[in-house]
Amino acid sequence: MILILNGPNLNWVGKREPDLYGTLSLEEYLKGFGSAVTVHFSNIEGDIINALQDAEYNHDISGVILNAGGYSHTSIAIADTIRAMKKPVISVHITNIFDRESERHKDLVSAACTGFIGGFGLRSYDLAVHALSEMRNS
Repeated sequence: MILILNGPNLNWVGKREPDLYGTLSLEEYLKGFGSAVTVHFSNIEGDIINALQDAEYNHDISGVILNAGGYSHTSIAIADTIRAMKKPVISVHITNIFDRESERHKDLVSAACTGFIGGFGLRSYDLAVHALSEMRNS
């Protein structure tokens, strides 16, 4: 099973800035993955860290897809947690952060991850699930 962990304001995808994020809620979109994934949303940095730590010790979870939202650009604590993990963590962004405001160009969290996928809309999650599945099968 894969943990899909979403950070601040991602529970508002579908409502917030539809020109950037679309009108479909992320929660609805992720239901399409069925039982192959477990999905968690949190607006709280410490909850994200706790979920990452729990995933590391949960034998049913093979890897993590993390959209840390705004914490991607500010959280050394989340990055440190990922660096301490043995399981793969793929960072996902719905938008192309390098085509947005300059403060979004530095991504502390993605730098700590196994890989980074961004700019493909909600399909970024599909690509990350595929990548983790391929890693597990190789």
